[in-house]
Amino acid sequence: MAVGSFFTSFDLSAFINALILGISIASIWLIAALGLTIIYGAAGVINMAHGEFIMLGAYSSYMLQSFLGFPFVLCVPASFLIVALVGLVLERGLIRYLYKRPLDTLLATFGVSLVLMQGVRLIFGSDPKYLAVPPIFSSNIQFSFVNISVFRVVVLLVTLGIVTGLWALFYRTRFGVQVRAVMQDKEMAASFGVNADRVYMLTFALGAGLAGVAGSLFGVLNIVLPTMGASYVVQAFLVVVVGGGTLAGSVAAGGATGELQSIFAYFTNDTFARFLLFVLIVVFLRIRPQGLFAPSAKRR
Repeated sequence: MAVGSFFTSFDLSAFINALILGISIASIWLIAALGLTIIYGAAGVINMAHGEFIMLGAYSSYMLQSFLGFPFVLCVPASFLIVALVGLVLERGLIRYLYKRPLDTLLATFGVSLVLMQGVRLIFGSDPKYLAVPPIFSSNIQFSFVNISVFRVVVLLVTLGIVTGLWALFYRTRFGVQVRAVMQDKEMAASFGVNADRVYMLTFALGAGLAGVAGSLFGVLNIVLPTMGASYVVQAFLVVVVGGGTLAGSVAAGGATGELQSIFAYFTNDTFARFLLFVLIVVFLRIRPQGLFAPSAKRR
């Protein structure tokens, strides 16, 4: 392949559009990773079923639209509640017995992911589904040479709202104090009357619900399939690992990885951009295995 056909010529307006697209990519990756960050940060659980929670959010919106006639703006919060309920049942029925057994939790949640995927395939079939959105979401915003989809702006605003809400929840409420106390020392927190089991249950349900919101939004950007979660969960894990398992770290890692992929894709192509990004992540984790923002205290 000739070098000239592989590397594009530099154009300032196109490059600025790539930077703006990078913000959009970052918001998508971050919203996929937020639920995983909460579950891992609070309970130390590596949830291999997180991609299927995202998929359930998309199918929840499809079901509400197709069978109950819900408008899309109501499908998003409804998907949060539905998938949060699924997460709560899973935590109470299985995960609660596997805390501090990371390998067993890994295998169990992987098994759950297969069950959820096959269950959805049996109920809805393997043919693609589509989510309908208001016509305004299908338009583009044109400002000078900047051109971006309205729906991507909506995803960015939803992501900012969720991040702000989570920060307020974990750093400005009694529940947030309890979560951070359990993360640092479960036994000490219990001695002060904190119910660690309840904290684990609620944070797992919250993380699952956020995955449902992500799936509801992603179902508009792509077709809805039983296997769609796999395309998002890899990026979600990368954001969490690079960020160090903290909320601030995930925000920083999501922004950095999204922008880097968009810049690499501008100069090369999307496939090679992902390859370069993954290589950089491996090198970064070799140098700094604890991630960008390591937890302030060791979990006990």
